[in-house]
Amino acid sequence: MKRTGFPFFILLASFLITVSGIRAQEETESKFQIGTDVYTNYIWRGSKLGTGPSLQPSIEFTTGGLSLGVWGAFDASGYMEADPSISYEFPFGLTLGLSDYYLPSLPLFEVTDTAGSHAFEVNAGFTAGGFSLNANYILNEAGGIGSAGGDMYFEAGYEFRDFNIFLGAGDGWHTSDGEFAICNFGIGAAQEIKITDTFSVPVSGQIIINPEREQLFLVVGFSF
Repeated sequence: MKRTGFPFFILLASFLITVSGIRAQEETESKFQIGTDVYTNYIWRGSKLGTGPSLQPSIEFTTGGLSLGVWGAFDASGYMEADPSISYEFPFGLTLGLSDYYLPSLPLFEVTDTAGSHAFEVNAGFTAGGFSLNANYILNEAGGIGSAGGDMYFEAGYEFRDFNIFLGAGDGWHTSDGEFAICNFGIGAAQEIKITDTFSVPVSGQIIINPEREQLFLVVGFSF
């Protein structure tokens, strides 16, 4: 896994060039999505990352079931994260993908086991009605970003009319001792706040409990 990073970026760039050409020919079947979320803090799978309010921009290109993009998180304390990803969603509810967790404070092309700045994760998700199930697996050891390789995380959720619930468990960097445990349990809701007759702001919130770390978080944010 010591040389996985550089080929991945070449692959991602090649895909972007390819789908950009497709977009020029098939405007009705593909699109760019650019947005930003602002949250009171950044909670990832039951663990708090960074300090204070988190600005989370994203750029995504989709064509058919294929999606490519970069998602980021930045706060005033200096925490930075920029995660390229690629995924494909099948018509029957299955999504398969690859994510690259990267911290811009680390060298971009550092991919050794001891100091690597990229953790590559394969993702699988399935949705049916309001039910969702996700499985994630880290492929490589990367000392700089803190992945041991083989880190796993599973999450199940259900979306009701007015709220959703979720339960997640993992090991490796998801828990304080690296052992498999429930680390992310909570309830969330979303609504749109009307500003004018033609403009509204999507607002969401979550109450999150991490039983493994014995912590409770309240997260509220809006999107634009």
